[in-house]
Amino acid sequence: MTLKLQVYSDFVCPYCILAEGELEAAAAEKGVEVEYLPFELRPYPTPTLRPEGEYITKDWRERVFPIAAELGIPIVKPPFSPQPYTHLAFEGYQFAIEHGKAKEYNKRMYEAFFLESKNIGEIDVLTALAGEVGLDQVAYRKALEERTYREKHREALNHAYHVANISAAPTFIIGQTVIKGMAFKHQFLEAIERELDRAKESVAG
Repeated sequence: MTLKLQVYSDFVCPYCILAEGELEAAAAEKGVEVEYLPFELRPYPTPTLRPEGEYITKDWRERVFPIAAELGIPIVKPPFSPQPYTHLAFEGYQFAIEHGKAKEYNKRMYEAFFLESKNIGEIDVLTALAGEVGLDQVAYRKALEERTYREKHREALNHAYHVANISAAPTFIIGQTVIKGMAFKHQFLEAIERELDRAKESVAG
């Protein structure tokens, strides 16, 4: 049995980019496949957060910046107020999945927003980023402008909210183990090893 690790994440969630490297390192060490699934923390028309607000200011000062420093990630608090919605970026993610660039696209979105302060709510920005990971920019822009993947993204969100019952980003599902929020490589390794052992026992039994 092949163990699959699923990640529900949002492109404007700092803990998603902080945990990504830890997750990928653990998965590579154990030969586990990682699947990234959409989860919007504040889907339209829910108001998005403002970086100058007390919640973000306190959270970044007390947790995000210290964790980023520990991991050697030069994270920058994005200046956009309010934060952009991510539905267009996720519709673009569906395009990337169909064209075999899901992982590259996912990584580029996080880097653009949290390391380069690029507004991933704008089609021009998204189109340029899509081109950087090898996607056809003309076809990508057309898909976003015509909302080609709107329904597919809605279905993915519906699955996250109502089938998988996801309530936080990031959420990691490793077999029967669920980890909510920031986690580090050793935690992922422990969970992967536990689930691999469980799978072996199931086969043996």
